[in-house]
Amino acid sequence: MIGLPHRFIRVLQLSFTAYLCVAVVYATYHFAKLPWNDGIRSFPSTLRDSRWSSLKLPQSLDFMASYKSSSTVGELPTDSNINAGLLDDKFYWDTSKVALDLGMGHQGRVSMDEQLFLSKAFGVAMGPSRIIPFYYKATSEVDQEDITITTLITSNRFSVFARLVEHYQGPVSVTIHIKNETEHIRELLDSLHGLYTSSPSMSAHVDVHLVIDNFERQFNMWRNVARLFARTDYIMMLDVDFALCTDFRRAIRSSEQVVGKLKEGNAAFVIPAFEYTNASDGTDSSTFPRDKDSLLPLVDSKRIGMFHASWGPGHNSTDYPKYYTSKPGEVYKVTQYQSAYEPYVVFKKEGPPWCDERFIGYGANKASCLFEMYISGVSFYVLSDHFIIHQNHDYEETARKNERRYNRKIYADFKEEACLRYIRMYRSQGLLNTTLAYNVQTECPKIKNVARLFGQLGET
Repeated sequence: MIGLPHRFIRVLQLSFTAYLCVAVVYATYHFAKLPWNDGIRSFPSTLRDSRWSSLKLPQSLDFMASYKSSSTVGELPTDSNINAGLLDDKFYWDTSKVALDLGMGHQGRVSMDEQLFLSKAFGVAMGPSRIIPFYYKATSEVDQEDITITTLITSNRFSVFARLVEHYQGPVSVTIHIKNETEHIRELLDSLHGLYTSSPSMSAHVDVHLVIDNFERQFNMWRNVARLFARTDYIMMLDVDFALCTDFRRAIRSSEQVVGKLKEGNAAFVIPAFEYTNASDGTDSSTFPRDKDSLLPLVDSKRIGMFHASWGPGHNSTDYPKYYTSKPGEVYKVTQYQSAYEPYVVFKKEGPPWCDERFIGYGANKASCLFEMYISGVSFYVLSDHFIIHQNHDYEETARKNERRYNRKIYADFKEEACLRYIRMYRSQGLLNTTLAYNVQTECPKIKNVARLFGQLGET
């Protein structure tokens, strides 16, 4: 009788110990598991590189480090096929055939770590950054000649992005920046997974690429990531806050003339940008006009106007008066280019220069992309039947004011440097006085420090 309480206590102790063990196992699995749900799985790129060990990534990302983002849909893998899916995350280069034929090289490949390659690819940006291409990969087949919308978002723009995806119903390549704080990463990944599994359109059409670091608003670097990993020949560089009001994608693809210019790689097609003059009218995209006939009365009544009309140089090169009077189907060339011009354009992914990654924060970042594109020989053409409208939201005014001041100086230096590079390039190729260099000839002499050198090079 005396021993009964002791046996009872012993049973309670064993039960409590077993409960603790189960709780620990469950918690470990819960916090370390991959973000799999609803039959969707994603294998992010390797994070094993010891050079990035100082980044405060959560255990869940470290656990995912062994997998490559090559699979999107399927059953949760067992231990056996997890190991079978491991990849070494290397890039490979073969010795040239010429060298091999001459006996000057060894058969085989030279390998390079993926993160080393990406660190060089984005070496001008602030770092270190960890780039994870195809964290989620779209399940739909991609037509190589389609147009991918390339954009960038932070967590507070997820709902706007979802509307963009639902309306476009085509390929989207998006860069998502994640601030390098453990709790922030876990919270954002959960939110991102909810977004990605929220609709068939999202998982069917959207490729998601992550950038993890402590540097806010590296817009041009994020744009380059989205463009680099786009899987079509043509892209549209778009800010996520714009609503797509017309079907420019179908119009472009069905026009032999437009597609021909895109294939040549020396044309970019402008989709004119508008906004409501009363900010409260521009928050609900479901009320926006969907064709030009519906747009023009709103323009006439001054309810809608050119995007950022208070900063004319940003968009007035589009020549809005000409846009309003253009005939249906007309495509006209931009003839009054200004260096602050920053339209939203469709262009060939491969060929035009990349965005300069020195621009951090607001001001001149997109304009610098378009400036170098222009002086590289790309001309801008306006699609007069089409338009996009800005969905109004609050801005970080203090940051915008300060960062624009910093970037104003960087942009002045950048334009000078870019002009000197292209002038020298065209001169060395004997092309400085040809139509290919027309944009350099007309734009670069406007820059005081370049004008004298331009004249000297043109004379020799």
